[in-house]
Amino acid sequence: MSDRRVRETRIGLALVAGLGLLVFALLTLGSTGGLDPALEAIAVDEVLAVGDPSLAYGSGELRIVGWYAELAADCTGDDGGADPASAWLQAECPLRVLLPAQPATDVGHDALLAGLRLAAASGRPFPPRATPGGANLQLQPLVFVGAFNDPAAAGCVPERAPRCRATFVVSDYRRLVK
Repeated sequence: MSDRRVRETRIGLALVAGLGLLVFALLTLGSTGGLDPALEAIAVDEVLAVGDPSLAYGSGELRIVGWYAELAADCTGDDGGADPASAWLQAECPLRVLLPAQPATDVGHDALLAGLRLAAASGRPFPPRATPGGANLQLQPLVFVGAFNDPAAAGCVPERAPRCRATFVVSDYRRLVK
C-alpha cells in the first residue's frame, strides 16, 4: 500500500473517531441536566393526593396524566348559570374528569366525582366520544395540558369558588403516553 493511502486511511479513521467522541460528549453532557420540569407529566393520583391543587400547583402550566371520562347524558347538575364568563367553569354538567385508573364502562356520576374535574372555556379540547351512548371513556391514559386557578374562578358563586379554582382548565391533550 502506498504512503498516500495509509495517510488517507489514518485521517479517515481519526475523523470517524473524533465524530464518535463528539457525539459521546454531547450525549453525556446533555443527559446531566435531567428533564425540564415543565415537560414532566404528573400522575393524576399525585394531584388528587395534595388536597387543594390550586394551592399546591398555583396557576402555572402543568401536564397531568390520567384516564379521561366524560358523563353528559346521565350527569346531574346545572349548566353553570347565566354569566358566560364563569358558567363554563362552574357548570356541573357535562362532568369531565381525570381518574387514576380506567373506570368501568358503566361508571356513574357519583364515582366520577372522585376524579380531577376538567373544564375548558370553549368546551374544547376534549377527546371525541369513544362510543355513542353512555360515559365517554378512552382506551388509554391521556396527557392533559392546562392550569389551575383560572381567572374566571373569580366570577364563580361563592359556594363554588373553591371548586372553580381547583378545576384543571385544559388547553390541550395528547393521546400518546410514553
